[in-house]
Amino acid sequence: MGAIQEIVFDCDKPAKLAQFWAEMLDGYAVRDYDEAEIARLAALGLTPETDPTVMVDGPGPSICFQNVEGRRYDNNRVHFDIAVSDRGNEVERLKAAGAEIVRVLPTYTVMRDPEGNQFCLVDQRQAMAA
Repeated sequence: MGAIQEIVFDCDKPAKLAQFWAEMLDGYAVRDYDEAEIARLAALGLTPETDPTVMVDGPGPSICFQNVEGRRYDNNRVHFDIAVSDRGNEVERLKAAGAEIVRVLPTYTVMRDPEGNQFCLVDQRQAMAA
């Protein structure tokens, strides 16, 4: 079994959308940028306003806003990242329940539920480090 690590929005302008949701939800705020993160972004020619991935934290799951150019109808614009302790076993359990694998990456697996909605199974140790 797993737990919601974060809710992920694919969007065109992550900073703007993150600010909208942070202002709408009680107790949520855009995650602060420390000096190291600002320097990392600057090295990439980016600023917090042009960051392709902006996080919003609050009393519930974090909300991630990530830049995805254009609308793709084969991909959800909002999906859950589910932290699991044994990704391999969870993948097999969910396949038996009707899910399918979309792709496997080193720290997470993208899957579709029986109606085609995407979600990600994320290694729990990665979730704790985030």
